[in-house]
Amino acid sequence: MNENNLPPSPSHEVSRRRFFERLSLVLSGVAGAGLAAPVVGFIVGPLFRRVQLVWRPVGEVDSFKVGETVAVRFEAPSPETWAGVSARTAAWLRRETDTRFTAFAINCTHLGCPVRWLPQAELFMCPCHGGVYYRDGTVAAGPPPRPLVRYPVRLVGTEVQVQAGPIPIT
Repeated sequence: MNENNLPPSPSHEVSRRRFFERLSLVLSGVAGAGLAAPVVGFIVGPLFRRVQLVWRPVGEVDSFKVGETVAVRFEAPSPETWAGVSARTAAWLRRETDTRFTAFAINCTHLGCPVRWLPQAELFMCPCHGGVYYRDGTVAAGPPPRPLVRYPVRLVGTEVQVQAGPIPIT
């Protein structure tokens, strides 16, 4: 009741109701933005993070035979602390001459499936979608759009090292 003992006018109730409606909308928007910020950061963050290229040792020079292609395993360039075994990756390494090596990613350039080396045919094969690569990594058949990704290789003393980095598959 106001000073004339009359009930409050409906305009006061409407404006108060409108105030609380707007307040609840603003608070809901702030809460929604607070919840969305980590999700957006999770999605957009990797686009701005640079993965450093690192040299990983894969074995001694004498442990590889000239003309032979073998799988070598090493740690990924930027493993997460929680990655465990999945932080390990591999490459196909061929010793071309006494001092020259070639390394290919094990991932097919079609959808990233692991490829196998078939020594009798001298071909890399992707069992998932029928991708076939020649021994030099170029596409022989199937859906792969590009040759196998090559890793740079260097010799440091008697050790063979592969430069690991992210693998583009699309």
